[in-house]
Amino acid sequence: MSSTTTTPISPPISPPAMVERWKLGIRGGTFLIKGLTTLFLAAGAVVILIPLAYMISLSLRDRSQIRQGSLELVPMRQIEAAVNGKDEPLYNVTVDGQSSQMALVKKAPGGKGIFVDPANPEQTYELALKDQTPVQVIDAHPENYPEALTAVPFDRYLINTLIVTFVSMAGTLLSCSLVAYGFSRFRARWINILFLILLSTIMLPRQVTLIPVYVLFQKLGWVDTLLPLIVPAFFANAYDVFLLRQFFMTIPLDLDEAAKLDGASPFQILLHVILPMARPAIVAVGIFHFLYTWNDFYEPLIFLHSRENWTMAVGLQTFNALYAVNTHLIMAASVVMIVPPILLFFFSQKIFTQGVVITRMAEK
Repeated sequence: MSSTTTTPISPPISPPAMVERWKLGIRGGTFLIKGLTTLFLAAGAVVILIPLAYMISLSLRDRSQIRQGSLELVPMRQIEAAVNGKDEPLYNVTVDGQSSQMALVKKAPGGKGIFVDPANPEQTYELALKDQTPVQVIDAHPENYPEALTAVPFDRYLINTLIVTFVSMAGTLLSCSLVAYGFSRFRARWINILFLILLSTIMLPRQVTLIPVYVLFQKLGWVDTLLPLIVPAFFANAYDVFLLRQFFMTIPLDLDEAAKLDGASPFQILLHVILPMARPAIVAVGIFHFLYTWNDFYEPLIFLHSRENWTMAVGLQTFNALYAVNTHLIMAASVVMIVPPILLFFFSQKIFTQGVVITRMAEK
């Protein structure tokens, strides 16, 4: 008799088990997407930070180190040895299986070099350069920073820049908050048309209005002073007004009505209700204005003629022209130039991001 085997049939999966498996699959896919996104963003951050790190590295080198053209982020200096009264670069070489330090006295065709032992310069060795390792030590030069900052009056440039930046920032926050409050809370017959006219000024390039504005400031006697860089900030601008208006519109009108019942005037409502709740948007506008004014080169170049009135951006450009061969000093001055914006964004990153995100949601 032939025996027959039966294959056991697995019981069907119950609906709750299928739902649980489906949830686990969704969670695993979400975790994988988040992991890949994090890796992608980290790689992008590294790529962006490499030029900054290399600039800092160049600012800590001297002329001889820069002439070597090394791409290493750590400033290194090659050790030299005296050979026949001349300093020659030292290498770790391997000759007949023995490692030793020899000086490169001459480069030969075919990617080779002539090496000698500094203790016995009479005997030469022809070796492939790519197989030898230069003897290097870390050699940083922080003295480049005070040298760069004292070569031109950067202290005066810094004071001018701080005056222009913070005074104009105060004017921008004051004027833009008032205008944005009016557009977001008050109702008038032509208010939407006025808002569209205001927004249309964003499309007007500064170069178009440069000549009439310059003539106006010249008539007022403001050219070659800091006033042309400060006073216009007290008359608002379309971009910041739009940003603040969108945020103000997310604040419930019920708060305004409650304040009115308590006897608050429109200005008191703005001061005690709207502005405290709009702190993230105000910080975002302040940071935007700080970055714009701190890096602005165009308007200070046009309106400021005297050296004592220059800002950091104009002073750095002039320093670059005067010390073009001193790359290490230019990099040191550039590092000092970018430190304040980095610190500002670092310490206010959370509230700045919150203001931009909420404003973006209001636009939608």
